[in-house]
Amino acid sequence: MQTIPLTLARRAALPAALVAALVAAGCGTSPPSSAALDARAAEMMKTSFRDEGIAKVDRLNQDLANQACSAAQGADLAPELAKRIEAENMKTVKAPSDGRYLGDFKRGETIAQSGRGMTWTDKSAAPAANGGNCYNCHQLSKAEISYGTIGPSLYQYGKLRGVTDPASPASRAIVEYTWGKLYNTRAYSACSNMPRFGHMGLLDEQQLRDLMALLLDPRSPVNQ
Repeated sequence: MQTIPLTLARRAALPAALVAALVAAGCGTSPPSSAALDARAAEMMKTSFRDEGIAKVDRLNQDLANQACSAAQGADLAPELAKRIEAENMKTVKAPSDGRYLGDFKRGETIAQSGRGMTWTDKSAAPAANGGNCYNCHQLSKAEISYGTIGPSLYQYGKLRGVTDPASPASRAIVEYTWGKLYNTRAYSACSNMPRFGHMGLLDEQQLRDLMALLLDPRSPVNQ
């Protein structure tokens, strides 16, 4: 039997009650809420990725800082929320286990130059040491001509702050502050773009010491 298309004339002949019901059904469908859309997006991300090597899906999990700063989309957070985030992150900062804050600035320069690590191609059994990729965002050495400008210049970082002897009591405050910034930058700036090297396990304690030496040792190329 041939199916006859529903022409405009035939649609016009539909019972008024049916037409009203169809219109009401269409108008009564409200768009999904923002929370529902966020939930759908999160589910899509979780189902679209898988653990591969040392790159795990748990990287998609957001803490309060990530959630709030993502939602702000570059705008300033409410002061109370920013203070809460900074306070929570400050609690994660751990001082060096042996009390030594500085290592070898030459190794620190190597770490600053390296952008490798934490990718799925790195072997989980014996991964190579991660790099800090510091030059991607900062100027550090006068000799380096290729560096990013997302972050401030760190050239002469220690010299400009009067650090002539990092082990002296006079330098203690800036030494501890610098360690904290490297360990978990969001303890000082809620929505900082800088990696939380210590808190997230991106660099180990010795690597952090070596970067500290790069920034604060008077002999370092940073302070020349």
